Amino acid sequence: MSAVPELAMVTPVVFRAGCPDCRARFELPAAALRLAIGGSASTTFYSFTCPECATAVRKPAGERIVELLTGGGVRTLRLHTTV
Repeated sequence: MSAVPELAMVTPVVFRAGCPDCRARFELPAAALRLAIGGSASTTFYSFTCPECATAVRKPAGERIVELLTGGGVRTLRLHTTV
């Protein structure tokens, strides 16, 4: 018996998304998304480029979306406000 534990196969995380311009539905890997967390609901959003029409898409991200995206490895930017 080997002293090295077996490595489990890791399934890459993908997120379902849709484009408001061309109406395409698709799955994106975590690396294709960006999450920006601001000081309010209006400044917290995620973004991606539509793989069908190349439109830059920006959608609001509530608490649950933020939780799912950060848990899935999406790169996050924290926005700071200056007073």
